[in-house]
Amino acid sequence: MTPGSGAEQQFSRAFREEARELLVELEAVLLELNEHREDGELVGRVFRGLHTIKGSGAMFGFEDLATFTHNLENAFDEVRKGRLQVTPELVDLTLSALDQIRAMVEEGEGESAVDAAACTEILARLRALTGVAESAASQPAPPAEARPAPGAAPAGQEDAREQAWCIHFAPGPDLMRNGADPLLLLRELAEMGRLTAEASMAGIPPLEALEPERCYVSWEMALVTQASEDKIRDVFIFVEDSCELTITPVPAEPVAGAAGESKAIVEHSPEPVCAADRTARALEEKRRSPGRRATDQPDSAASLRVPAARLDQLVDLVGEMVTVQARLSAIAARSADGEVLEVSEEIERLTSALRENSMTLRMVPIRATFERFRRLVHDLARDLGKNVELTIEGAETELDKTVIDQLGDPLMHLIRNSMDHGIESPERRVAEGKRPMATIHLSARHSGASVLIAVSDDGAGIDTEAVRARAVERGLTTADASLSETEIYSFLFQPGFSTAQQVTDLSGRGVGMDVVRQRVESLRGSIDVASQRGAGTTVTLRLPLTLAIIDGLLVTVGEAFFVLPLASTLECIELTREESEQAKGKHVANVRGEIVPYIRLRQYFHVETAAPEREQIMVVECEDGRCGLVVDQVLGDCQTVIRNLGRLYRHVQVVSGATILGNGVVALILDPQRLVQEAIRAKMQRERGRLPGAVRDYENVRPRDGAAAGNGGKVGAGARASASR
Repeated sequence: MTPGSGAEQQFSRAFREEARELLVELEAVLLELNEHREDGELVGRVFRGLHTIKGSGAMFGFEDLATFTHNLENAFDEVRKGRLQVTPELVDLTLSALDQIRAMVEEGEGESAVDAAACTEILARLRALTGVAESAASQPAPPAEARPAPGAAPAGQEDAREQAWCIHFAPGPDLMRNGADPLLLLRELAEMGRLTAEASMAGIPPLEALEPERCYVSWEMALVTQASEDKIRDVFIFVEDSCELTITPVPAEPVAGAAGESKAIVEHSPEPVCAADRTARALEEKRRSPGRRATDQPDSAASLRVPAARLDQLVDLVGEMVTVQARLSAIAARSADGEVLEVSEEIERLTSALRENSMTLRMVPIRATFERFRRLVHDLARDLGKNVELTIEGAETELDKTVIDQLGDPLMHLIRNSMDHGIESPERRVAEGKRPMATIHLSARHSGASVLIAVSDDGAGIDTEAVRARAVERGLTTADASLSETEIYSFLFQPGFSTAQQVTDLSGRGVGMDVVRQRVESLRGSIDVASQRGAGTTVTLRLPLTLAIIDGLLVTVGEAFFVLPLASTLECIELTREESEQAKGKHVANVRGEIVPYIRLRQYFHVETAAPEREQIMVVECEDGRCGLVVDQVLGDCQTVIRNLGRLYRHVQVVSGATILGNGVVALILDPQRLVQEAIRAKMQRERGRLPGAVRDYENVRPRDGAAAGNGGKVGAGARASASR
């Protein structure tokens, strides 16, 4: 298909987007059907999905795609009728066919090439499997004298009963605007039997009120066919929500027949069948205003498909507005004019609402990203000879679309790593007292201003000795080095590091986990590894909800300004000089009977000015518990537009970005989680003698290549390692 006009290109893009979503859903349903092969509802969902792709493809000019999909649809129609059983071979064949359909969808955009030989092979295997000849749609039309009369029963089914149906079809106002062609639907009905149709013109408005993109005509039809009501309704499956449709069976009239049966008279004209209904409907239309029907609701839709680039542009503009609004608020605060202050407050309220709504537009559930990996697990399990099931939790968790778009590769590498290195063979699992069927679990949940995405398996766990030996072999550490499990796990994320003995198509080059680390770093996230030998491994990605705007608390240390994410800040308490001296050098505070450690940002960032008499402890929540960050003063909350610091500062992990304040000053946005992890790492290294005793507990030590790189998680049972650095 080569779209010409802008409208055709728009419809073509819309079809491609919907087809991609349908293909992901079809893969998930097929894999579920492979586990529950007698589930008729799953079979119906596969059939309806294929039918939708076929019908939409034909409507938008993707004829090859429609023809190819029609053969798959026929196969699952046989399954629906009970003539064909669902088998692993049918599922695998259909999955391969979906790959080709995806290539056909992408071919028009130059992203993929269709393998014609593969398509031919799939159709040949499909015919062999089902025993059904290739669809007539893909074969040359026979001579006119050889074609059966419309509605004639197929060979071997001459005794099948026919049924007469009365069909009312009135396209809605948006049906044609979405690219649908009503005449194509009528033609498909005609292929099912003997069709008589009559068009109603009562809905056509005066010429001056006519909209060329709307269909004002409705149809009353009589169809005599052997097809069921579900089969007839399937013709309208992808337009049923935007049209008025009724399908009514015509009662059979008793006539003399064999064994006294009652048969439906199907030779008469369908006019009397629908006459009363048609007359009543015409009178009703006359009583309405010209050009209106029951389906003609106001031109509104429950959802609207908008290009992601436009959303990104909107968020950028909102970010600029937030910065300008902050400047206006600062000016108004210095002004004695009450009217200026009132206008400033109103603009602040509107900007806040606009910001929240614009950010909500970019939040999408992570379900589609998770579901796509069912196919990956299925294929890898088959290739590796392992039995693995994928379970999903928290699929409705919402995340910024910009973040979700970059999650595919990290999750894919983590799953491949679990399948190849973590999951044992069925025989070994049985010998160790485990179920032959292994499990990979994908989960997502909110945690403050972050989302935690975990990939877990119940495999063999990480062999720390093998990892350590490989690290020594590569010169990343020495054989006599005292390493915690946290530090050992950090080697897994080094470039080129792998414990595999040989390179295969799946692993062995040490690229996968390095890709995970780099991608998560680019998202300002962190990685946490938890493993227990013989029980499995869990890799958790901590990612920000959004990469654009956050709510923060503006604080000062000396003359420097910092922003702390509001979502991770619990409370603010006062720290006097007397209380600090009573602690005798210990960086801890008593918060209502609970001992909370704290980090002095003045020491951490080497601010040389004198501390005020009264400082403030900002208590934050992180994975390691509650911790305090000591600042000079808390100025208040602010809406913060996050700006990247650039590649020059890519190694500064405790700072997640910067923002411009209303007075034009740059403030650094701190990452409390990384601050705490860095402090723990520095303290552990000092206690093991790696740092001079004079170095303060919270000295910001840049990790060395090797053992120290990427450390800083919780140490202990199920040892954790942060690989974000």
